[in-house]
Amino acid sequence: MKVKIGDICTLKSGTSLKEDILNESNGVPYIKVSDMNLVGNEKYIVRANSYADESISEKMLFPEGTVLFPKRGGAIGTNKKRIASKAVCADLNTMGVIPSDKIRPLYLYYYFQNIDFGTLYNGSSVPQINNTDIAPMEINLIPLEEQDDIVALLEKTDDIVRKRKEELSAIDDLIKARFVELFGDAVDNPMGWEKKQLQEIVTDDCTISYGIVQTGDEQEEGVPVFRPVDIVNRVPKLEELKKTTKEISNKYKRTILKGREMLITVRANIADTCIIGEEFKGCNVGRGIVPIRTQEDIILLEFLKYLMDSKHLNDDIKGKAKGITLMQLNMEDLREVELIIPPIEQQRAFVEFAKQVDKSKVVDKN
Repeated sequence: MKVKIGDICTLKSGTSLKEDILNESNGVPYIKVSDMNLVGNEKYIVRANSYADESISEKMLFPEGTVLFPKRGGAIGTNKKRIASKAVCADLNTMGVIPSDKIRPLYLYYYFQNIDFGTLYNGSSVPQINNTDIAPMEINLIPLEEQDDIVALLEKTDDIVRKRKEELSAIDDLIKARFVELFGDAVDNPMGWEKKQLQEIVTDDCTISYGIVQTGDEQEEGVPVFRPVDIVNRVPKLEELKKTTKEISNKYKRTILKGREMLITVRANIADTCIIGEEFKGCNVGRGIVPIRTQEDIILLEFLKYLMDSKHLNDDIKGKAKGITLMQLNMEDLREVELIIPPIEQQRAFVEFAKQVDKSKVVDKN
């Protein structure tokens, strides 16, 4: 039987708490989106960076079993979903779905795992999910015993996926280690490589500019537009991009894609990168993304991505972002980012090494 989430669950958003009732170790965990990234919080929320006085109102609490996820900003596109392992409170950027006695928390959690929240948020300047986005969703409500059986099967599958992710993470760590071995730290530059600013290594037609400020209403036919949620922690798909009108896109001709660019996020989630191919030629980008085309006799596009993704440089770029309600990276600061420029043959050798290692991710072990 199909039922609406809003009919069998309680939906509510978090609350802003004053600093004077927060501490670092005792009380009720005060969950922020960043806490979902803490080690140990991959599925169940077991700890937080801040804790609230236990005297806070019960109205602010999310009970054990609540499914929590980001509701504001670029974090929506990361598709994080977590389960409260005990009663918690949460900040304004977090939403919780509290299951009734008709549905198991894990059954609800796995249902949401199949929902791409990046396709849900409304078209305001700051991406946001509201109760009206979640409440109408329909879920197949089956007897609790059957829910338990399905959850048991999914838990076994989850364990297999987790182990595979650990293997893939080890492969990524190998590539990162090889990068440091060959080129050193991308910011400290212990090997003394020549350095150039980003604006010095892009092609003449790459202005390092913001994309479309207002894309307007979704169009059935039109120009596909990349947003941060389309590239953060995911592989972009042409058919999933929001479409704007050709007239709006043409007002931002400097960011129309030629195919084979690196996209970098400059709003909300800062300095996430993605290389796109020829199939995206003619698309455009929104306000939160900047397309980069390099002079590949100076720096290979794939090498630039590894460079930008290296931890010290990535953190350095993030540190340049400014904002209170919404973090943004100023274009001048991005243009002036300094990059090490090793000889092109060494770049090419590393990129080829990384490609060969990456191939092992898709090799069938059987």
